[in-house]
Amino acid sequence: MSATPLEPDRPPLAAKPLVGSRAWVALGVLWFIYVLNFLDRQLLSILAKPIQDALQITDGQLGLLGGLYFAFFYCFIAIPVGWFADRTNRVAVVSIACAIWSAATIACGLSRSFGQLAVSRMTVGFGEAGGVPPSYAIITDYFPPGRRGMALGLYNLGPPVGAALGIAFGASVAAAFSWRDAFIAIGVVGLIVAVVTPFLVKEPRRGGLDQATSASAPVRAGFWATVKMFFSNPVLVLASLGSGVTQIVTYGLGNFAVLFLMREKGMTLNDVALWYALVVAVGMGGGIFASGWLIDRYTRRSKKAYALLPAISLSLALPLYVAFVWAPSWPLALALMLGPNFLNYFYLSSSVALVQEEVRPNQRVMAGALLLLVMNFIGMGVGPTYVGAASDFFRAAHPDNSLQIALYTLIPVYLAAIGLFLGLARVLGRDTSRAGGAQ
Repeated sequence: MSATPLEPDRPPLAAKPLVGSRAWVALGVLWFIYVLNFLDRQLLSILAKPIQDALQITDGQLGLLGGLYFAFFYCFIAIPVGWFADRTNRVAVVSIACAIWSAATIACGLSRSFGQLAVSRMTVGFGEAGGVPPSYAIITDYFPPGRRGMALGLYNLGPPVGAALGIAFGASVAAAFSWRDAFIAIGVVGLIVAVVTPFLVKEPRRGGLDQATSASAPVRAGFWATVKMFFSNPVLVLASLGSGVTQIVTYGLGNFAVLFLMREKGMTLNDVALWYALVVAVGMGGGIFASGWLIDRYTRRSKKAYALLPAISLSLALPLYVAFVWAPSWPLALALMLGPNFLNYFYLSSSVALVQEEVRPNQRVMAGALLLLVMNFIGMGVGPTYVGAASDFFRAAHPDNSLQIALYTLIPVYLAAIGLFLGLARVLGRDTSRAGGAQ
């Protein structure tokens, strides 16, 4: 590998004014929208037990609501949305998407049957498809190379904060009032944020902080040309597959953790509102923040760090995950869950930053959408759907711990994800060697 000086990682002089208050305000607003995005998404799993009691739905149906039904719209709508956002005002796309998913969240709270709730959740997925890919590209155009890992790491704190707030708020409201009130309240907040976003975030210049493109306006990328580029690039494909397989664990566990802790470990909604929210905030939030910092530090030395960091973190998480599922009491289970919650999410900032760095500025929204398509359709689509179906399958023979057995069956998925990231590290190392030899 050739020695790469650190100086090019610093932003050019012309880019310095853009990495100021305007960039941080944009990051803050987009981060808050991501918090709402993930809060809306997590309410279903947080309030699983009262929803099951009210609508009489099974674990398998619950898995479909949080998995395949949601993922189908979330993943595939992201592609035309990404193509559209690459050609229009990305901030407007994010604002409209926030309004759609917030209105659909209110509809979830008004649902009176499994069918109504399913349609509402699919509409939430439709709206949320327009939130993250444009935000990735906006942030990348506000922050220069060398600072994007940290910026995207901060942005990706949205899921843990959203999950923690959703747990604390949703469980508290459900305990004091009704699970329906939690959906309606969060939906109303989202509608307000959607209205004010265009006034706070201005559309940045595409590729303005990239030295290779800052001298001229970027040419619009073709839809099929971008799709072909993405799926013919082994780096992008392996990053997407590794992330997707990892998300089978994170979404499979995340959608059933509260139900598992309440039904099989004895937690109450009030316990969930305090202790589980704290574990998610500290564990997941700390892991995503730490991963962003480590990515910026170690990828300057070797591009392989984009893959090695997730592989190492997942290897460390696996034994702690097994211990969490085994734990005989909820306090011990929560203590053990801190480890997987911290280590399971190193892949996220790593894969997002790698994909954004690998493609041209005019392909970033579309590439981000394709990344989300692959990793979320695999992870979100398969994870909750599989765990719910497995729990129903084991219920007849193991009525008291069917979810525990279902969660144990995710162990081989960890091993597959580790293998994919090690394969990605090999490809990145080979590409780096070729680039060094060409110099």
